[in-house]
Amino acid sequence: MTTETPQPGDTLVRVGAILFLIGAVATVVTVAPLFLHLSRLPTPAYFVCMVMPLGFAVALAGLFKSARGQRRSPVRTTQPG
Repeated sequence: MTTETPQPGDTLVRVGAILFLIGAVATVVTVAPLFLHLSRLPTPAYFVCMVMPLGFAVALAGLFKSARGQRRSPVRTTQPG
C-alpha cells in the first residue's frame, strides 16, 4: 500500500486501463477463430473490441487531468533552518 495522495485523474487512468485490457482480450478472442478456421463470432462480439480505444481515450484524459492538476498546484519549498 502506498502513502501517496491520490492525484486528480488517477481514477480515470485506472478505469481506462481496465477498459483497455477488456478490449484487448475481446480483440484476441474475436480474431482467434479467424486464424483457427472456426466459425465466426456474432457481430456484437466485434463491437466489444471497440472498448479498447475507448479505454485508451479515458486513460489519456486522466493523464491530461493529472498533468493539469500538477501544474496548478503550488510548488512547496522548504527553508533550511
